[in-house]
Amino acid sequence: MTSASARVPARQQSIRASNLALAYRLVLDAPTPLSRAALAAATGMTRATAGALADALLAAGLVQEVAPPPASTAGRPATGLVPASAGWVGLGLEVNVDHLAACVVDLTGAVRRQVTVDGDQRGREPGPVLADLAALAHRVADDLAAPDAPETGPGDALRIAQVAVAVPGLVRSDGGRVLRAPNLDWQDVDVVEELTPRLPEAPARPTVGNEADYAALAELDADRELRDFLYVSGEIGVGAGVVFDRRPFTGSRGWAGEIGHVTVEPGGDACRCGARGCLETVAGLDALRSPDPDASERAGSGLGRAIAAAVNLYDLDTVVLGGAYAQRPDLEELVRAALAEHVVSASWAPVAVRRSRLGGTAAAIGAAASVVHRIHADPAAWEARD
Repeated sequence: MTSASARVPARQQSIRASNLALAYRLVLDAPTPLSRAALAAATGMTRATAGALADALLAAGLVQEVAPPPASTAGRPATGLVPASAGWVGLGLEVNVDHLAACVVDLTGAVRRQVTVDGDQRGREPGPVLADLAALAHRVADDLAAPDAPETGPGDALRIAQVAVAVPGLVRSDGGRVLRAPNLDWQDVDVVEELTPRLPEAPARPTVGNEADYAALAELDADRELRDFLYVSGEIGVGAGVVFDRRPFTGSRGWAGEIGHVTVEPGGDACRCGARGCLETVAGLDALRSPDPDASERAGSGLGRAIAAAVNLYDLDTVVLGGAYAQRPDLEELVRAALAEHVVSASWAPVAVRRSRLGGTAAAIGAAASVVHRIHADPAAWEARD
């Protein structure tokens, strides 16, 4: 039986972790470097407590001090705190049907390294694909460790905190096993188990997520004005990420957003998922590369109707077209026209449609950013890591 006194330290530790997260969030969100005095004022803590939290964040390498601006009034100017640009980084890896990718994002949200290797992954067993992905991860890690690496500056030391892997398929919510990735022909693949011994050393175990969900997270970070939107990723497959109030929505089991398998042509072409007439069969890259002169019109119409159904269901005000769709202004116009016709509220509140500025790089960026988000949310968990 646990005594009451034995529970007190855990409670104190929980309060401290909560205060540390609050202090860190204030530093992250501050438009200018935040002084210790400003941190105390914003939290209502004593200067001693706020200063201790700031020192803990500094010791953990999560923030750094910057020189104070020139004094405009009497008194000693205060040193400011900003997110650390060196230290921990997230490494995002992506498996897609026609490429592998890697991306490094630091604690400020800046992309520090990005590599894409083109190659058709269809018909390959998961083992060799993941071996190639791990080799790409080591290539990036070696680049970061090089003393003359362009990604680092004097005194910079970038350390991989965790690896996150983006896959175009259904991923278990515990973040390890890909249940099905139709376009890769993967079934029940434990990506974490396969990859972990092959990856560069990191203090936290790898995670796995859906590529469209990660891409939506990257868009969220890239545009602070986005709040409620549907991100639609156009590749060989078609996926979507849903965001409400700047929070990704993945559903009760993590499988929300499978827009590519919405039926848009009943009785249409066979899809790799086993159904017929799925959106992927008319708006995936294979369909868009068809010599059929009506391929673009057919794709835009199907895509617009599927997106309209999602907008009607979720009441979203913005659609972001990503992946290969980001390079297709013709599809943007076709989708906009379909939304005007099929969204019931379009007459009063037209849906904004735009193409992603991140394009095909969004999933790897978002995977790396997901690691950074975890550190931002729970800085206490990273104090003792090395």
